[in-house]
Amino acid sequence: MLNTEKIYYSLRETETETGVQASTLRYWEKEFEQLNPRKDGHGNRYYTLEDQELIKRIKYIRDELKITRIEAIRKELASNAKRSDERQAALEILQRVREELCEIRKMIKQ
Repeated sequence: MLNTEKIYYSLRETETETGVQASTLRYWEKEFEQLNPRKDGHGNRYYTLEDQELIKRIKYIRDELKITRIEAIRKELASNAKRSDERQAALEILQRVREELCEIRKMIKQ
């Protein structure tokens, strides 16, 4: 059976998946050495799923933990990666549960 999952995702696909604007993604590439998408001969960026997970982790640290300084985000990534990952995963699960509950609520109201 062939694996139909893509290996690389365009800037726009990554922007949609992560909820982070393209301009912010380009800025983060300069600030976080771990974020290094592949570029083609035309300069188009292509992100892996690992890149997208890193972007989501940075966004979580910035938005949920309210850590906004780049150096502080770098430190958080380095020192508390596991704890941040667990909190991020829990938040994503809760968001999916909320979406499902909203769908159920809509069905009940119909």
